[in-house]
Amino acid sequence: MADWVDVASVEEFPAGESRLIDVDDVMIAVFNLDGEYFAIEDVCSHDGSPMLGYGIDSEDLLDGDQIICPHHGARFCIKTGEALTAPAYEAISKFPTRINNATVQVRDDRWD
Repeated sequence: MADWVDVASVEEFPAGESRLIDVDDVMIAVFNLDGEYFAIEDVCSHDGSPMLGYGIDSEDLLDGDQIICPHHGARFCIKTGEALTAPAYEAISKFPTRINNATVQVRDDRWD
């Protein structure tokens, strides 16, 4: 079973912010949407390019509960990983999050 990885303390991760974290060589984007935490793989299923890791301010990539790929404009649901618009048609991986001792944590459970 995969280990839980600390992202940030709840105090250091306010609503509306996102973080990019490396979990066993997988870049995971973690989001605080109004006090709920969600995590998806930071890769566009259309061409494999990073989204948060692309280097553009995250405010320019987020639209409510959607992230917009800066390369070709595909949109994904942050809560589910679902591809919402072309040119992406495949969902991206979603990861479990939790709060443990006032710390936001994530894990890659795909191989459990």
